[in-house]
Amino acid sequence: MANPLDAESVEAATEHAPKGRTPETKKKTPPSRKAKTEPGRKNGANTASPAEATATAAAVRSARKVYSGKERAQMLAQVETSISGGTTLKSAVKQAGISEQTYYHWKKAAAPRSDGDDLKALVALEKENKRLKSLLAERLRTENAELKRKLGLQ
Repeated sequence: MANPLDAESVEAATEHAPKGRTPETKKKTPPSRKAKTEPGRKNGANTASPAEATATAAAVRSARKVYSGKERAQMLAQVETSISGGTTLKSAVKQAGISEQTYYHWKKAAAPRSDGDDLKALVALEKENKRLKSLLAERLRTENAELKRKLGLQ
């Protein structure tokens, strides 16, 4: 004999599904990508309070040291003297406490931008030289003409 409870559960299951249609199966979706969790944390749970999270984020951001122009110049000079003393660049920048990349960026920024300035200075000097030559030639002509007049050669 069939159990009446089993019959009711089968009927209840068929009542919910519309007649004539089979229940649709879920489409398979690729698993979502989760952010990497910190070591010691389970399932990426954040146990820190929002205030602690902002404090640690600020500490991470402020870890980068910002040097003034004077400090940069001193460090560059220190590296240059170390290199001229015979040490390698790698050890000199390590001794100064900066990376090689930082050294090259600072050196490039500290280099005088004289390419355009030299050309401008040269053009200005040539212009001044031309002006002075013409001024001297004019004075010499007037002196020469005055001497000719005094000697009566004209």
